[in-house]
Amino acid sequence: MENVEEVKVRPRTINSRSSDRILEIVMYGIAGVLLILLIYPIYFIIIASFSDPAAVANGQVWLFPKGFTLAGYQELLKHENIWIGYRNTILYTVIGTAISLVVNLSAAYALSRRDLFGRKTISLFFIFTMFFNGGLIPTFLTIRDFHMYDTFLVMVLPFSVAVYNIIVARTFFQNSIPDDLWEAAQLDGCGNLRYYVQIVLPLSKAIISVIALWTAVGHWNSYFNALIYLKDADLYPLQLILRNILIMNQMQSAMGTGEAAAVALRLANIMRYSVIIVATVPIMCIYPFVQKYFNQGVMIGAVKQ
Repeated sequence: MENVEEVKVRPRTINSRSSDRILEIVMYGIAGVLLILLIYPIYFIIIASFSDPAAVANGQVWLFPKGFTLAGYQELLKHENIWIGYRNTILYTVIGTAISLVVNLSAAYALSRRDLFGRKTISLFFIFTMFFNGGLIPTFLTIRDFHMYDTFLVMVLPFSVAVYNIIVARTFFQNSIPDDLWEAAQLDGCGNLRYYVQIVLPLSKAIISVIALWTAVGHWNSYFNALIYLKDADLYPLQLILRNILIMNQMQSAMGTGEAAAVALRLANIMRYSVIIVATVPIMCIYPFVQKYFNQGVMIGAVKQ
């Protein structure tokens, strides 16, 4: 009887393992295709920035650069205000991210405390602002009346509150920081501020890293606020300066005639790819340092309720 049972069970085990293997191969194949679809556009921009614009326009660039050239980068780096833009963008990103972390994490921790009076009402006020706001003109008038128009502060202070980040961080604090820690800290004479700084924040590296990355990328890529609220070119961030350079080169190619117009058009075309590389590579270098915290922070902060 035992031999008969073994004969009956073994084929099922083999079939089960075979189907699991087939499913695994299919899933890896789908994941590989998606990976290629996501990575190839970035790879194409890189090789196109080193290729002859004519080859790119004719569709001859697929896997490797054609007509290797550094003309796009050379023309781009001739503009000295790029370095001013880099300096401003780094300052806006570092200082703006620090301010946003202080504001959003503090608000999230306060809303996560069950002993906060009116916690639900305050949360509703925050959530209301996610769907309704005064609009561009009232915001502009408010910034002007607070004397922040065309100043450094307008890029780091007025838009530092992100309600979505507050909600994610609040959920993380509620589900990851046990109430017993607060009770134990109170027995040792620990106050709210000390408990938040010395106990809560060190235990929240995952969510801090995620929100810091989101905020830093937002500040690095921001150009609309600078376009609206800045008029001093010395305060322009990198994105706005690169935008102005592209517009200027396109206007020169449109206004030129003959061979000069053709050369200007080729430079304008290749500089589009060079601008993307110059603008994105620095912020992409930060991701590997926070990647290990990213999934953990997002899942704990956004999924659990």
